[in-house]
Amino acid sequence: MLATFSMASMTDVIFLLLVFFLVTSSFVFPTAVDVNLPQGSQQTAVKPAARVYIDASSQLFVSSGDSDPQPVSKTNLAPLLSEMAALYPGQAVALYADVAVPYGDVVAVINCAAEQGIKMILATKAAPDAVKPGN
Repeated sequence: MLATFSMASMTDVIFLLLVFFLVTSSFVFPTAVDVNLPQGSQQTAVKPAARVYIDASSQLFVSSGDSDPQPVSKTNLAPLLSEMAALYPGQAVALYADVAVPYGDVVAVINCAAEQGIKMILATKAAPDAVKPGN
């Protein structure tokens, strides 16, 4: 007589590990553009629909959803933001601007988004003594 081995508990463990990795992977924001963000004291947990990056040399990159950042010219930014406004109505777009970027370039991108009716969030890295929401 052969003894049988039940795989039910093994499949439960594998299923729980799969769910764990799926849930935790949604919290990770991969950044392919090297941007040194300024520090800020207030942080928000809003997940942006899309992201606009300005690196230290004032090059623009745009990504939406889980896609990798793609380079975009300043003249093509407005039509691209318009498409994003249609795809993600009412959702915010995060702006990741390097600390070395001139203030005028940051304001130009924010104005471009405002003309398209897009709410923009300026991304910062948390200061060591940052106040967390709800505290």
